[in-house]
Amino acid sequence: MTPSRAARATRARRSGPRRRTALGALAIALAGILLPGTAYLVARRTRLGSVLIVVSLALYGGAAYVGLRQRDAVISWALDPSWLLWMIAGLAAVGLAWIVVLVTSYKMLRPLTSGPGSRGLGALVIGGVCFALTVSTATGAQTLMAQRDLVNKVFGESRSQTRPTINSTQDVWKQIPRLNVLLLGADDGDDRQGTRTDTVMVASIDTRTGNTSLISLTRNFMRMPFPAGSPLHKIYPTGFWNPNGEKEQPEFYLDAMYRNIPKLHPGILGPSDNEGADVLKVSVGEALGLRIHYYVQVNLAGFAQLVEALGGITVNINYPVPVGGNDDKNIPPSRYLQPGPNQKLNGPDALWFARGRYKVPTADLARQARQRCTVKAIVERATPQNVLTNYNAIAKAGEQLIRTDIPKNMLAALVTLGQRVKTAKITNIDLDKKKNFPNGRNPNYAGMREIVAQALTPVRRTTTPPRKLTTAPPSTATQPRTTPKTTTPKTATPKPDAGDLTSACAYNPGPPG
Repeated sequence: MTPSRAARATRARRSGPRRRTALGALAIALAGILLPGTAYLVARRTRLGSVLIVVSLALYGGAAYVGLRQRDAVISWALDPSWLLWMIAGLAAVGLAWIVVLVTSYKMLRPLTSGPGSRGLGALVIGGVCFALTVSTATGAQTLMAQRDLVNKVFGESRSQTRPTINSTQDVWKQIPRLNVLLLGADDGDDRQGTRTDTVMVASIDTRTGNTSLISLTRNFMRMPFPAGSPLHKIYPTGFWNPNGEKEQPEFYLDAMYRNIPKLHPGILGPSDNEGADVLKVSVGEALGLRIHYYVQVNLAGFAQLVEALGGITVNINYPVPVGGNDDKNIPPSRYLQPGPNQKLNGPDALWFARGRYKVPTADLARQARQRCTVKAIVERATPQNVLTNYNAIAKAGEQLIRTDIPKNMLAALVTLGQRVKTAKITNIDLDKKKNFPNGRNPNYAGMREIVAQALTPVRRTTTPPRKLTTAPPSTATQPRTTPKTTTPKTATPKPDAGDLTSACAYNPGPPG
């Protein structure tokens, strides 16, 4: 029986590609991973191969365009749980399609007459590559899921009575021309009953330019004020302190408010997931004359897990730093971190480098300096390659490290603002310790508010345009002296912080200053 014309054409079309060796077929199939569809063209599946190549080039081109020209959009997507779900689904679909194309490409190109050895080797190689693609896809999906969990847990729907109401359909930064964020460093070590916020700082950001001013408050401030309309003002009209107590009242310090006020007056500001942070937002805002919009709280104990996830940090140790110990109970530390340049610290040692203070001269100032150096070391260690390699562990640490009342719908706008801040100026507002708080017992908050207001209000310079002279100008001896020379007050333009972390964290052995 004579074969049909169609059957002869099909056999002729397929016979050519099958004449190649098993190794050649394997090489072509693997090369097709870079541009899916090329192996189909070699196998004379022209139409399907052309479609796959067009789709692959479109995906490559779209990814390149988005990565190079739409970076803000990518970051916004990475902070949106819904988009992250779509990314996970898309990654799984692409990975599966890649595997299907690889397997079918090799099956079409594999010689029909290849022996068992060649078939076994080809199957082993293709299986190994498919396994690698599966692992890569699963790892990427796991990373995206970790990012989604981080966004949901850190920026989830939290209750806050001090958070502003923002119309998300309008330009956010027109509604908030100056964003004030309270930065809290929470220290809840084993030697403490509850959490103390030893670090209290305000970052005031001009949302148009990105210029940022940092304002630090000392932890032993007493008589922290409350706004006149606040229920806390009725209880503490002269600030948070005990008028009948001793001169020094540690339980009424600024760093004790986070723990003590919610304990003494639970729910006084209304329902909240972090009453201590709400209390500090209200009080710090009143002390500085600012509306505090959001807070970001960093738990120092979470540093240990974060440092471990990064693989340790490197710091310069200029004097023995105690590990453990208690000044009040006269309990000595278990050991000391010894001085030396470029000391590699693991998570627990990095934590003690940041918070150790047993009998250290000028303990508070020294600890604050070491904390800044710890942050610097973490930033240096957090390279893109290191972060991507250890992202799941880092994201897990971040869930325990950070608390905030910034809502998810603000993240995209904050990404845009963050790009401005990155290239703008960062300065420090000096609250003038010698004048306004020689000690923390009765700080001059009115003086601080004046300094902050003058520092954050642009100085308007008025200039008189030069007049066109038609005659010779009069002699300086005959000029009237009715207009006094005006000068800008020194406090109107605060000096930027001259502290350079590179030099401040260098190896200069000796006791803290």
